[in-house]
Amino acid sequence: MKKKILIFGGSGLVGSTFINYAKDFFNISYTYNTNNSKIDNTKSLKIDLLSDGEKIPTLIKQNNPDVIVHMAAFPSVDFCEANRELAAELHVNVTKKIVEHAELNNSKVIFLSTDAVFQGELNKKYTEDDLTIPINYYGVTKLDAEKVVLEISNNIVIRTSVIYGWHAKSRFTNWILDRLKDKKTVDPFIDQFNCPTLVDDLAKSMIKMIDLDVSGLFHASGKTCMNRYDFAVKLSKKFGYDENLIVPVTSKEKKQEAPRPNSTCLDSSKLEKTIDFQFSDIDDGISFILDKSRGC
Repeated sequence: MKKKILIFGGSGLVGSTFINYAKDFFNISYTYNTNNSKIDNTKSLKIDLLSDGEKIPTLIKQNNPDVIVHMAAFPSVDFCEANRELAAELHVNVTKKIVEHAELNNSKVIFLSTDAVFQGELNKKYTEDDLTIPINYYGVTKLDAEKVVLEISNNIVIRTSVIYGWHAKSRFTNWILDRLKDKKTVDPFIDQFNCPTLVDDLAKSMIKMIDLDVSGLFHASGKTCMNRYDFAVKLSKKFGYDENLIVPVTSKEKKQEAPRPNSTCLDSSKLEKTIDFQFSDIDDGISFILDKSRGC
């Protein structure tokens, strides 16, 4: 019998991609707030987790999922810095409610977290054992939520970073490609390093994690540690756009509301070994989205 999956925040980049890969293997229900993806062979449930949080227990009880995937979050680090109460409510308090009622229902929780829980040392890939010291409020709330999730030994926390794909909600790649296509300049950062993660890889790895019933804390990101400028240059070359339109900037030159760590590249070898899976490096990942853009 197929496992039942309930996804909180299923209409975003990761949620909709995961659903498209997973819908043939699991019985999937997912929540959305304003944008419904309308994916065949799934059940969508409209809920505002901030204003309708009291509906969460009923939602879990009625759907009776084997696994709850919680990926509802504010996508903007700067928004979280300026709106701390809202960020804490969605990332921490809503997570507490989901975890509490998941436990009552005997449901595993998979929580999507971030590389922003780290301080950002240069020339280092972080493992799951490294010390967490977030330097912005987004990272603080996600780390607090991680702790709540991991209080239950059967649950999973997945830390990932800079998720991209051939998708309407792939913010960085769409910004770069759309502007370059129109022959407009872009100004990505040259002094902030992460491991860009192909969303298709993340979705496939999550399916394997559910199938193998693993638990604990895992990093799940692409293999290549790089800055956004170099990412943009690789995109321009692969898609045949003018890389001279890409102008590198530093964090000092282009201020952001929230502080950003210099380098939060993740080491995903623990997860790769656990589920026998390999994440793409940046060249393979960009080739993949180029093929998808051509309908391959």
